[in-house]
Amino acid sequence: MIFKTQNSILSVEKLLSLKRPHKVPSGAKANTLLQNRWITRVRLKWVKNRGLDHIIDTDTDLKAACLLKDAIKRSSTGFLTANSVSDWHKLLGLTVPVIRFLRRYPTLFHEFPHSRYANLPCFRLTDTALLLDSLEQKIHLTYENDTMERLCRVLMMMRTRTVPLQSLHSLKWDLGLPDNFEKILVPKFSDDFRFAKTSSGVAGLQLSRWREEFAVSELEKSNEKSEMGNEYRQFKSGQTALAFPMNFPRGYGAQKKVRAWMDEFQKLPYISPYDDSRNIDPNSELMEKRAVGILHEFLSLTIHKKTKRNYLRSLREELNLPHKFTRLFTRYPGIFYLSLKCKTTTVTLKEGYQRGKLVNPHPLVNLRKKFYHVMRMGLLYRAKGVNMIPPLNISLDDNIENETEQEETEEEEIETGDECYEETSELEDESDEE
Repeated sequence: MIFKTQNSILSVEKLLSLKRPHKVPSGAKANTLLQNRWITRVRLKWVKNRGLDHIIDTDTDLKAACLLKDAIKRSSTGFLTANSVSDWHKLLGLTVPVIRFLRRYPTLFHEFPHSRYANLPCFRLTDTALLLDSLEQKIHLTYENDTMERLCRVLMMMRTRTVPLQSLHSLKWDLGLPDNFEKILVPKFSDDFRFAKTSSGVAGLQLSRWREEFAVSELEKSNEKSEMGNEYRQFKSGQTALAFPMNFPRGYGAQKKVRAWMDEFQKLPYISPYDDSRNIDPNSELMEKRAVGILHEFLSLTIHKKTKRNYLRSLREELNLPHKFTRLFTRYPGIFYLSLKCKTTTVTLKEGYQRGKLVNPHPLVNLRKKFYHVMRMGLLYRAKGVNMIPPLNISLDDNIENETEQEETEEEEIETGDECYEETSELEDESDEE
């Protein structure tokens, strides 16, 4: 049933009642739906991907700089003092003091003494940082319909169609939302969003109407556009299942057990992340494939095709994911890559990258490349003095190649205990304890 309403306030119960029903392809055999759990006994090694780890490492600094830029812009004084940011390093994901980080990039942050307290360092945005911010606002304005659709699709995957605002604020960078999206984007699309309390009583954002045209997953879209169009037509008619793109670490494809495992997994019916899954056995392989599809879709909606595992954990119940869903990332290394870089756990959708570069990057990602270029210039010329930095003329038309992107993605096998996913590897144990 399609949910159509205008400016109406709906209860959670009514939103749940309007969830799209679950559809299983008619050609799926009963014995396929009742798979034995032999799949989990396949022994694999966690393989470190140095190329993706390097991207995660540099993006951590880029994200921290952008968040500090937004914080300075929000400040009523137009600057931040050293005291106000001294305890922000964990919040920003930094392993160095925030003041030291700000001083690394004089092209973005200008340091000056406080007008009343000469020994108190203060930081404001440079003209270059202000220019980059103005270009960012232009992109948000130009692509606001795309941002609205992305946010709608995130809410459409939720059990109650509601996400805590705190979780959305954590995901702003990953989803490409404006810094003040709740003040600009939400009121502008009041027919699609409304503020509401979550089931736990905290402030949240709720979907106001179901958009059936948005209820098509990225996997369905990619299969429809690709050379596998005939297979997609068969899927739409209920005769087959959709296969996830696989990019196994080096050497995995030659293993017979792995090939047999993936063949059985791919033959399971594909369940859209926008379909109702309440009638599926939570302990079945079908439910596991549905969880993989949910994670695949969520990561596809992020503009960098990656996010922190803790951000997903905050939405676990709403997404109807298993308690130890981190195991899915290590169990399906052809789809996901789990990284422990920068003292956190980051999950990446592998098909989003080719040869160390994002496939079809969002315009906001291209602007962030320019932002990182400016950061690097400041770091290189820091010892020579700010006055030695050459003039930086930046526009949306500039094509600056990201220095963090690698031509090759190096991989290294890492021994993780007995390497048995059923018994949980060291990597999974660390993630589940966080």
